[in-house]
Amino acid sequence: MLSPAHPFLHLPMADLDTVLPRKFCVLAPHPDDESLGCGGLIAEACARGRPPVVAILTDGAGSHPHSRIWPRARLASLRADEVRAAAACLGLPPDQLVMLGAPDGGAPHEGPAAAALAARLAALAAGCGAILTSWRHDPHTDHAAAWAIAHEAARLTGATLWEYPVWGWTLPETPLSPSAWTGVRIEVAAHLPAKRRAIAAHRSQHGLVVTDDPEGFTLPPAFLALFDRPFEVLVRPA
Repeated sequence: MLSPAHPFLHLPMADLDTVLPRKFCVLAPHPDDESLGCGGLIAEACARGRPPVVAILTDGAGSHPHSRIWPRARLASLRADEVRAAAACLGLPPDQLVMLGAPDGGAPHEGPAAAALAARLAALAAGCGAILTSWRHDPHTDHAAAWAIAHEAARLTGATLWEYPVWGWTLPETPLSPSAWTGVRIEVAAHLPAKRRAIAAHRSQHGLVVTDDPEGFTLPPAFLALFDRPFEVLVRPA
């Protein structure tokens, strides 16, 4: 249960056009984070005729490591199909979705591999005034890697970096001092049905596909409820 006093819930409301430039890019750590963290925002941008570039950092193939029926290559293909279906639910044109293919659970935080991914993201974000990625304090290694890669891509392009929480919603309170950061809530109420369909499109993460790995990952209902809100959150350092 999220505390009613959680700072994310009390950020000011803002319109998409007042926060983000016409062209922006989204980096999601895994297939499904694009729908969970900013699916409504993506849908709103598409509805306004300004679809973002959406890049998926990892292949998502680490969610069911003990499955024999779904080895990594097959699971990666499935997760790519699922994110394409989710993106379609949000109204994103197929050519605006890019899979970067880093290994799930092993996305690089630094070094040549991270630099290469940052350069590729910077090329995708050419002409974009903002890059959105997972919050730097999300408690997941791939989410931290996504932030590091997006941070470098923003440096290379001069884009503003915004961060959206995913697993950060599970923290009891934000580990940032309110004086050190700023943020907004973007209204997405009109797109909640589409966002729900997009989240549901990631069927493998709901326990509906891979049946031979009882220890495989499944999105918890209480976690999913955190994203069924009429707004989404963006934060950045003040």
